[in-house]
Amino acid sequence: MSMRWPAEAIWEEVFAVLPGFSVEILPEVDSTNTELMRRARAGLTDPVLLVGERQTAGRGRLGRDWKSDTRGDGGTLTFSLGLPLQPQDWSGLSLAVGLSVVQSLHPDLQLKWPNDVWWQGRKLAGILIETASAGDQRYAVIGIGINITPRQGDGLRTPPAALQELMPGLDAPAVLQKVAAPLVHAVQVFASQGFAPLRQAFHGRDLLYGQPVVCTDGTQGIAKGVDAGGVLLVHTDNGLVKINSAEVSVRPASPSSLS
Repeated sequence: MSMRWPAEAIWEEVFAVLPGFSVEILPEVDSTNTELMRRARAGLTDPVLLVGERQTAGRGRLGRDWKSDTRGDGGTLTFSLGLPLQPQDWSGLSLAVGLSVVQSLHPDLQLKWPNDVWWQGRKLAGILIETASAGDQRYAVIGIGINITPRQGDGLRTPPAALQELMPGLDAPAVLQKVAAPLVHAVQVFASQGFAPLRQAFHGRDLLYGQPVVCTDGTQGIAKGVDAGGVLLVHTDNGLVKINSAEVSVRPASPSSLS
């Protein structure tokens, strides 16, 4: 049975600031990001919030699978926001998106650079941002997957957390209602102001700050937050190193591994 989604309520919150905006619910889709990228390449570039009740081929960052709940029973909220976007600088967009999500949901949620939401040492949500050329501008597709109900962690690199552990009673439609309109606003503010004004707020949610980290390029040291562009700063034996989100992923390290 299909869930009752607050599509009209979200549309009413957003359409005035995002002309042409629509909300669409698909009972099944391979990936909401893949679907919006297909549409953008076909010239369909109106702003849209696309929800997939059941995802059969979810994708994560660096080509990884995103293990969304394929049962379509609301155990995972999966949606993508697509819209034309022309920021002066794209760097830091995934951090701005993550910050908007956690601010809409709960003060105990933290952000693991560059694009994950964590709670109590476990991954609760992931973000995947892609862009397509749309004439003389870019079309941004911002995909978000949030674990709503507890799930098995078999085969996952990081144990999963679920929002209902923290906020019992919240279902996927209620979570969408909480995050959708603030997300649109956050993306519009980012487009006009960039990441720099959000740097301090990000530091307040930064899971890695002050922690030993090991990067996939071999860099290791102590995470020291991010710069005004959202680039990760790592203090190493050779000084401060900047890590770009396109190059590496970051894993917290035990202090012994850095000795």
